This record gives sequence, C-alpha cells and structure tokens, in this order.
Amino acid sequence: MKIAIRRLPNADGLPTPAYASDGAAGIDLYAALAPGQKLVLEPGARDLIPTGLSIALPRGYEGQVRPRSGLAAAQGVTVLNAPGTIDSDYRGEIKAILINLGSQAFEIVRGMRIAQLVIAPAPQATLVEVDDLDATERGDGGFGSTGFGGEGAR
Repeated sequence: MKIAIRRLPNADGLPTPAYASDGAAGIDLYAALAPGQKLVLEPGARDLIPTGLSIALPRGYEGQVRPRSGLAAAQGVTVLNAPGTIDSDYRGEIKAILINLGSQAFEIVRGMRIAQLVIAPAPQATLVEVDDLDATERGDGGFGSTGFGGEGAR
C-alpha cells in the first residue's frame, strides 16, 4: 500500500518516517520541534508534540498514533489517547499527545522518536436499531466479569 505524505516546514531535515524493522507494525514518528528547542514534560504533565507530517489515507483506513514501548517502559512516557485516530479525510499535521506517567522529568528534543503510526482498516458500519440483541453466554457481564486470571482467580 502506498500512502502519500507531505513534509511540513517544521520537519525539514528530519528522517522520513519508516518502519524500524521488516516485521514492524508501526512507522516511527519524530518530534518536529524547532531547532534547538527542548520541551520538558514534568511528571504528570502532557503536551501536544508536532511531527511535521500530514498524510492522505485511503477511505476505509485510519492511522493510529501509538506509544513507543521502549519510551513507555524506560521513562513512563506514553500517548495519552492511545491510540489516537487519524481519519482518512484529515489532512492536517499529525501530532501526538504525550504524557509523562514516570517519576522523573522527561526532555523531548527535535528528531526524537516519540510515537509510532499504525495503518489499519477502519470500515464504516451501518447501525440498525433493534428491540433485542442475540443472546450470548456472557450476556451483559463486563468490567471483570470473566475473571482476572492468576492463582486463586475465578
């Protein structure tokens, strides 16, 4: 699948987003801060980080902005609305809402890999209102109704 991307002026000189390995599902996104700019996320703080890119997704697909696992594991920095959805008709700049859930301040600099973009099918459904839904074994049980696993769990 080919997807058109547009590099915005704030991304000049940054690497073209790419998959980090042959089997990667996500395309690395880079912080497109101004040259020399540093953004510090204090513990508990969040900010909207520009990537300097816009894309043209085909109808029936979405872009999912997801956290980078290494950043989350090592620093506690993640994407707040994970996954953030990019609709197929959106042509503005992709940005990532990062939040620092760690215990130390985290510094973001230009060119840092901050998130990843996963392209996924997103069909539109037609909702049909009915009086009753088909019965299942689970029924309306939710929020832990199937158990939590582990020793002694139900």
